[in-house]
Amino acid sequence: MDRLVTLFGGGGFLGRYVAQALFNTGARVRIVQRNPSTAVFLKPLASLGQIQFVAGDIADAARVRAAAEGSHAVVNLVGILKGRFHEVHAEGGRNVAEAAAAAGAEALVQVSAIGADPEAQSAYLASKGEGEAAARAAFPNTTIMRPSLVFGREDNFMNRFAGLARIAPALPVVRGAMKMQPVYAADAARAIAAAALDPGTHGGKTYELGGPQVMTMRELVQFVCRTTERDRPLVDVPDPIARLLARGLGWLPGAPLTWDQWLMLQRDSVVAEGARGLEAFGIPKTPMIAVVEGWLTAYRRHGRFAAKQPY
Repeated sequence: MDRLVTLFGGGGFLGRYVAQALFNTGARVRIVQRNPSTAVFLKPLASLGQIQFVAGDIADAARVRAAAEGSHAVVNLVGILKGRFHEVHAEGGRNVAEAAAAAGAEALVQVSAIGADPEAQSAYLASKGEGEAAARAAFPNTTIMRPSLVFGREDNFMNRFAGLARIAPALPVVRGAMKMQPVYAADAARAIAAAALDPGTHGGKTYELGGPQVMTMRELVQFVCRTTERDRPLVDVPDPIARLLARGLGWLPGAPLTWDQWLMLQRDSVVAEGARGLEAFGIPKTPMIAVVEGWLTAYRRHGRFAAKQPY
């Protein structure tokens, strides 16, 4: 309880797991959100006096600096998949790093993504790379965390395909050969929490976080269908058609594939050979099959209480 860790975006999908990992260590946690009311569900997970909430926009440097005051460690979990990439990932990353330095924090953890590169075609990956550089410039001992696809009960990837398999007679697959290395949210969160609490070991290093299995996009969709017992044919969308749809319709609200997401799918999201990963934290990699039935079974024809049927 003598250490305060400030989580920017702590009420988001990955942030809630990081907060819980920190609660388990006894650390105090400050959750910074644009709308703190969206994160109050974390309150019952914390002990008395272990959690506090602050309103703040990562793009507002003055608010970010005020939110970071008194922190022993700061974690930047804020990320978007469409919209103001440079403002949120690059400028926001700089704001958080400068605020951590001004607060005299011992540790800063910047959550990025595998493939982050200022020269990337994708605005998402380019801005993530710019955010890494900005964080290191302002706070040289920054720990960079680059996860692959993060999965968990609240994710917007596996749940999306499971929901689609429940109503659609067939599932479209874009870039079916693209490879990824899905990492369980709780595993990634434990690593992030450990880095925040032990900058002497992890400060200044870059980690790439992946699970035990490399899968193609097609294999991942097949896995979702198998787990939910939805025998759906998979339809591979040819690249020229997917590209045209992303370019022509990706700007629409709720579009299933934006142009930037199409660009992201052009490269694999797999841990590089020799990169530091979960092993450096002594964290076993959780296989998807070990945990996903805990929530994907709700998508079966008769729900989680139905007898399991052969696929």
